[in-house]
Amino acid sequence: MPESQTDVLVVGAGPVGLMLAGELRLGGARVIVAERLPAPTTESRASTLHARTMEIVDQRGLMPELGEVARDGTGHFGGIPLPLGGQPSRYAGLWKVPQTRMEEILGAWATGLGADVRRGWELTGIDEDAEAVTAVLHHRDGSQTRLRARYVVGCDGEKSTLRGLAGFEFVGTAAGRELIRADVAGIDVPDRRFQRLPRGLAIAARRPDGVTRLMVHEFGRPAVSRSAEPDFDEVAGTWARVTGEDISRGTPVWINSFGDASRQVTQYRRGRVLLAGDAAHEQMPVGGQALNLGLQDAANLGWKLAATIRGWAPPGLLDSYHAERHLVGSQVLSDIAAQAALLLGGPEVEAIRSVMSGLLGLEAVRDRLGAGISGVGIRYPVDAADHPLLGARLPHVELVTEAGASTTGALLRSGRGLLLDLAPESSGHAGLRTVAQDWADRVCVVAAEPRPGDTAVSARAVLVRPDGHVVWADGGEQRLRDALARWFGLPRPTRR
Repeated sequence: MPESQTDVLVVGAGPVGLMLAGELRLGGARVIVAERLPAPTTESRASTLHARTMEIVDQRGLMPELGEVARDGTGHFGGIPLPLGGQPSRYAGLWKVPQTRMEEILGAWATGLGADVRRGWELTGIDEDAEAVTAVLHHRDGSQTRLRARYVVGCDGEKSTLRGLAGFEFVGTAAGRELIRADVAGIDVPDRRFQRLPRGLAIAARRPDGVTRLMVHEFGRPAVSRSAEPDFDEVAGTWARVTGEDISRGTPVWINSFGDASRQVTQYRRGRVLLAGDAAHEQMPVGGQALNLGLQDAANLGWKLAATIRGWAPPGLLDSYHAERHLVGSQVLSDIAAQAALLLGGPEVEAIRSVMSGLLGLEAVRDRLGAGISGVGIRYPVDAADHPLLGARLPHVELVTEAGASTTGALLRSGRGLLLDLAPESSGHAGLRTVAQDWADRVCVVAAEPRPGDTAVSARAVLVRPDGHVVWADGGEQRLRDALARWFGLPRPTRR
């Protein structure tokens, strides 16, 4: 059997796998992506990007590829309207980007950076030793190969093959209820936004191409154990019972179902095998949160794994992926479980929905829930977190640098860390910039001034990880040196 080698094998070429591949290439790691499907799927399961994900897209310079994107300022919590347009982000709100489009953009970006995407290859076995993982891959044509990689990452969805082969513990609850979802052409039904009817929940939205996306749940109906997706007769029958409308003469374009299962692996890393996206956590895809959670997993993991491959990662850096993202995933799963109960429950949840609707009239409640859904409220644990920016993501700021106009997002596009000096004339700041020069191969040093009136960054100097999170702010030279060593490893002094 032929054998090849790489630094990282990514299993799964969906949005999460392709995002991770691009991040790894930015960090200098060799990457092969293995995907069992022979071509990208045409099924656009998810269609929403949230504010934090859009910030990450901006950080990687991919906004021009998105083009004009429709934005909705109102989201929901369990079907109850929740304003999201007021979140503290340039990209507040819901951005309507089909998953197929994200795969296309991320695929072109990752391969353009040198990622090797191999389609038609299915993972069937792994063997881990002290130095690498040997993966067995079978092709659709019957051939097979071995691929030896220093690390393997599963981005192969909620039914992850790699998760099972590597023995990850996947805990939580199975689906008790489900939504049936379908894209249907040739029907004319009213648009509905989480309409609760006596017999169930109905959602409908007609797209510009004339196809209508439907979602329907019949109150009291348990999730079905399925070996295949529902057929159109089941969709039409359920829709008729809930709404009284006949859609049986429509033409189904795509049908699937999803339940309210809530599971998460106990560890995101087992030795040289890691998981990201739905392979690590299974949740009801309410409001597009599943896709966004996975893309943010990839942004967190990519630079850490690349640093480990390149040999400069400090102790514990790769393990911080689990520490940070398992906690975020657990919080999101908890919020989604609450939404699922509100959304799919029948008359028995109406009193709770009434109370929740009242609570959403309070600004503090809206801010708390909106920060979780949008991702802008994520704050990772940082040692000596005595500044409000520590652990949080760097906000968007319009800047004037020596090279001209720029933004905080643009300064992160290299995939390196960033020491951003926002008060370069201040006493002692030249010393800060000098300290960071010992990490010049991993950290960019930029002196800049915010545009007049822009006060989004409440610090005069910040150290930012490649994923956009702040790990030092307004401390002295020794604390900066400590932070650089904690996140970027031992210094490599340069001649001065």
